[in-house]
Amino acid sequence: MSLVIYNTLSRQKEPFIPLEEGKVRMYVCGPTVYNYIHIGNARPAIVFDTVRRYLQYSGYEVKFISNFTDVDDKLIRVANETGSDVPTVAQKFIDAYHEDTCALGVQKADHHPRVMETMPEIIDFIQKLIEKGFAYEAGGDVYYKTREFKGYGKLSHQSIDDLRVGARIEVGEKKSDPLDFALWKAAKEGEISWDSPWGKGRPGWHIECSAMAKKYLGDSIDIHGGGQDLAFPHHENEIAQSEALNEEPMAKYWMHNGYININNEKMSKSLGNFVLVNDMVKELDPQVIRFFMLAVHYRNPINFSKELLESAEAGLNRIRTAFENVGHRLTVTAGLGEDANNWLEKTASFKERFKQAMDDDFNTANAISVMFDAAKEANVYLQEENVAESVLTSFLDILEEMAGVLGLTLKKEAELLDADIDALIQERNEARKQRNFARADEIRDQLKSQNIILEDTAQGVRWKRV
Repeated sequence: MSLVIYNTLSRQKEPFIPLEEGKVRMYVCGPTVYNYIHIGNARPAIVFDTVRRYLQYSGYEVKFISNFTDVDDKLIRVANETGSDVPTVAQKFIDAYHEDTCALGVQKADHHPRVMETMPEIIDFIQKLIEKGFAYEAGGDVYYKTREFKGYGKLSHQSIDDLRVGARIEVGEKKSDPLDFALWKAAKEGEISWDSPWGKGRPGWHIECSAMAKKYLGDSIDIHGGGQDLAFPHHENEIAQSEALNEEPMAKYWMHNGYININNEKMSKSLGNFVLVNDMVKELDPQVIRFFMLAVHYRNPINFSKELLESAEAGLNRIRTAFENVGHRLTVTAGLGEDANNWLEKTASFKERFKQAMDDDFNTANAISVMFDAAKEANVYLQEENVAESVLTSFLDILEEMAGVLGLTLKKEAELLDADIDALIQERNEARKQRNFARADEIRDQLKSQNIILEDTAQGVRWKRV
């Protein structure tokens, strides 16, 4: 079986055939950085990190881009409320995002573009849309002519006539059609802004991703991913903008992960029923959170509860214990068990089953079931009086290989002594004094990877094991 991906555009699974053989260009919408991320934000980070890992495992060269929205109404509000400024707020929560996702085993993208760094490309993109007749300026604002793009609604499978129902022009908007959306917003007094051909202002949300994807990946890409809530209007508008300008499909495959619910209600900051990753990793092994996320197929909703987290923790520990027991037996065994070839065939079959699960639209739930089966068989084999080194090594290799693809760690790192932790904290303090924040963050991440959480207080740095 070769890899198939469920494409939101066609609403069916399609064989994965990249635009360029052996290479994958992939763009995933990142967060708006005005607060710490909640576990709903963490899900796409984990899902698409796993997609990237599996594509690389399958031999593809992957160029992976994930953006930060670092200028937005929410950032402006937080900056005003805290007496800060937008760049400072953005940097604080970008740093926090990297810290939290690193703890969850998420690898950094090849590039994390930011809106503020992409302003020339955004302005150029908008200007060209105006020149092609897909956008217009109105009193310092620029709007996209939605009706001019004939394919509008193809991702969300809605017609223009359906979308017209309920569409309206809000107070203060200068657009000529209720369906049109903002590409550029004229500056309000006191807001952060940039010069443009239409006066001072800042970009609309949708144009930002179109411009960043084009800048770093080109006119057409293989995979565009994000949360289910982004399919409309964000991704629909991206398609309209990008395809109007570039005259090529923006992305061949559109992937969307499902929601996370709390007590069967969608989690969101607006509802106030969210759980911050930054808080969770202080109390729980971050790998358990990742395991919990991957134990459900990415397109299905997840219902969050303490009981389900505890179940995930027990499941991950079961696999880790089997891995640890096999490793221990390997260090003490001198025997050569019978039927080694039969057992080696069994371990090889786990790898094939794992690949079949992941080839079926990255079905991590089934892939984890294979890991459970491998751990169970490893425990059975350990009951043999004589065991073969080759079989033990094969169990270790296949469990570690599967875990690596899923971004999970099975080996327990040697626990740092208190004196070692204090020495690292002292080095971090010195690095911060020297304004070497990269090294300071590196030390914090190193400690967090070993379940040691730092807390900066007025009395100094406190730490604890979790």
